[in-house]
Amino acid sequence: METWRFIDSGNASPAYNMALDEALLDWHSEGKIPPTIRFYGWNPATLSIGYFQNVQKEIKMDEVKRLGLGFVRRPTGGRGVLHEHELTYSVIVSEDHPAMPKTVTEAYRVISEGILHGFRFLGLDAYFSVPTTADEKNQLKNPRSSVCFDAPSWYELVVEGKKVAGSAQTRQKGVILQHGSILLDIDEEKLFSLFRYSNDRVKERMQQLFKNKAVAINQMSAEPVSLEEAKKAFRQGFEKGLSIHLEPYELNEEEHAYINEIMTRRYQNDDWNFKR
Repeated sequence: METWRFIDSGNASPAYNMALDEALLDWHSEGKIPPTIRFYGWNPATLSIGYFQNVQKEIKMDEVKRLGLGFVRRPTGGRGVLHEHELTYSVIVSEDHPAMPKTVTEAYRVISEGILHGFRFLGLDAYFSVPTTADEKNQLKNPRSSVCFDAPSWYELVVEGKKVAGSAQTRQKGVILQHGSILLDIDEEKLFSLFRYSNDRVKERMQQLFKNKAVAINQMSAEPVSLEEAKKAFRQGFEKGLSIHLEPYELNEEEHAYINEIMTRRYQNDDWNFKR
């Protein structure tokens, strides 16, 4: 059984969270660290947007600021995510790792096996749902909404017919970085207040569609699931799903200095966050 590194970095700023994911990608590409799985949270609660999203057209920045939320653009694609009551994960592994398929969608499926088993350790019957209709496949290319959990994706993780995890992936320097959100609870009103819609009727329709499509763990569990319980379940899930052993690791001062340099240069920089 292969040993991967495990980092639980706790709650951190949006800029730090994205900088650490990028640093892990860099270090793995240079052969300095083994494949790594990281768990983290956000302080403050944060709206993250996908690499290709247009802030001016899609996001109500005045509402983001009014609610005291953090804001950051991810290096990965996908749609907007409100990181609040959730467990966030990232996986860093080489494209040429023997367990990783060459295509993005198949690699996503393999990595997401860990999340699938995490839900099952919590007693939830999760499974993969693949878009099959022409409309669903078209939505993959042209999502109707700026909200991540409202947009379809390949190999969605589903419980009781509703999406339970949102993930995004990028490949750089020969390395796969996949990160995503596992919702414990969700404030739908707050989430939908952050995005621009052509009119209130469209917003209401999208919000109703969202209620039918997405769900958080504590909406389904008989007993409330704590963050620590979720961490335990999904750590075990990744070990089972990827047939690996996770070894805990603490970052050192030199590594923190490198993360801070990336954070200052990119994720705290308005040119990065608002550039599109």
